[in-house]
Amino acid sequence: MARLLQEVPDAWLSVSATTRSPREGEKDGVSYHFMTREDFMRLADDGGLLEWAEFAGNCYGTPRSKVQEAVEEGKQVILEIEVQGAFQIREKMPEAHLVFIEPPSMEILEQRLRGRGTETEEAILRRLETAKLELSRKMEYDMRLVNDDLETAVKELVAYVNSKAE
Repeated sequence: MARLLQEVPDAWLSVSATTRSPREGEKDGVSYHFMTREDFMRLADDGGLLEWAEFAGNCYGTPRSKVQEAVEEGKQVILEIEVQGAFQIREKMPEAHLVFIEPPSMEILEQRLRGRGTETEEAILRRLETAKLELSRKMEYDMRLVNDDLETAVKELVAYVNSKAE
């Protein structure tokens, strides 16, 4: 995403809200908007989230007001979200373009998750199971991109985003 933002000057990456605890080096309002479950659910109940879902025991969602501001400013809004959220967005904003970024294989995904060193064994196994379910829906997206070679993946994503600019 950092590379996409460098290559597409009018792109804006939404910062998601989450109920999970910050990892080392993460900053509130930059990495995520870290919230209590109670505050998150209140925001969801009040219609303040465009989409939200529970993943690996925590809630994640996209604050509506910031996205609306960016759209009104003419920016290309990028949401980095999971499958449940993507289809909520498609329902609410049919003009949205969905890009599924997938790992080269489940084995490589597992290596990447373990290499982070931030997840418990239980969390890694839960993420791998979720990935299998998400991969089963990739054909419902407008574009599918395999994140194997970073340079190639960035070029393909930038080209797609630029081709959809309005």
